[in-house]
Amino acid sequence: MKFAYEEFDLSGVQTYPLASRKSKANAADFATPFKGEGAGALLASLPSILGGADLKAVVAALRAARDGGHGLIWGIGAHVLKTGLSPVLIDLMERGYICALAMNGAGVIHDFELALSGATSEDVDEALGPGRFGMADETGRELNAVINDGVARGLGLGQSVVAHLHHRQPPFANVSVLAAAGRLEIPVTVHVAIGTDIIHMHKDASGAALGEGSLRDFRYFVSNVARLENGVYLNCGSAVVLPEVFLKAIALARNTGRSLQGLTTVNIDFIRQYRAQTNVVSRPVAGVGKGYSLIGPHEILIPLLAAALADG
Repeated sequence: MKFAYEEFDLSGVQTYPLASRKSKANAADFATPFKGEGAGALLASLPSILGGADLKAVVAALRAARDGGHGLIWGIGAHVLKTGLSPVLIDLMERGYICALAMNGAGVIHDFELALSGATSEDVDEALGPGRFGMADETGRELNAVINDGVARGLGLGQSVVAHLHHRQPPFANVSVLAAAGRLEIPVTVHVAIGTDIIHMHKDASGAALGEGSLRDFRYFVSNVARLENGVYLNCGSAVVLPEVFLKAIALARNTGRSLQGLTTVNIDFIRQYRAQTNVVSRPVAGVGKGYSLIGPHEILIPLLAAALADG
């Protein structure tokens, strides 16, 4: 059978009144022009649609958790520190919006270098060819010594570096998140994958200390996550390590009877990544809470978030 050139008969098509339809975009949710009345007004001016609605919801969740005495844990990758956000994080710590911090190994390295010299993040392309990449003396020698000594004294990896920077007060402690954590008595855990960080390239690196210290930190982290009922967990700039660690912490908390009802999770990054989306935004809150993905540069989104919290 062959088809012919035959126009479809539209005379029987059924329509309905536009007003009766459920629409996804409504004028009541539209943006309003910003009149320069502060960050709170800027947030309110955003449309309550898609990312605008999510940003407003995250601000509300953070404020509710802080005001209600619930937990707020920030997991941060090194990129958050390299983009100049340490002062913003320290301010959030001082205002009660961070109860605990989790970092990957690179995060500790960049914060340590910032505390010592006020600068960090070498040019890998320039340094790799001549064999200089990762070979800054103080970073490898001093940071490994701090970890080895602290772990030998029974401390976790993050705890070791926090205690050292707090007591030493290096020249640029004012931009060190870890030094501030020591001052404010906020726990920091560090979650290391052996071989991924430049300090592992130095002769003073101890696999025993790195492994034992990071395992202690994992157990500290699980204790923190287990207290997140009606709280918030944010993953900022870690695509693999911290999302995997967070999922295992969730599993242990649930295994021991914590429902984590009312948990809000947030991933902030400039692209959507599989593990962050599934292990932070989706799986941990299924049936108990809500997850959000805020897509954009850390250096814009995190200061905007912090400013909105300051203005509320």
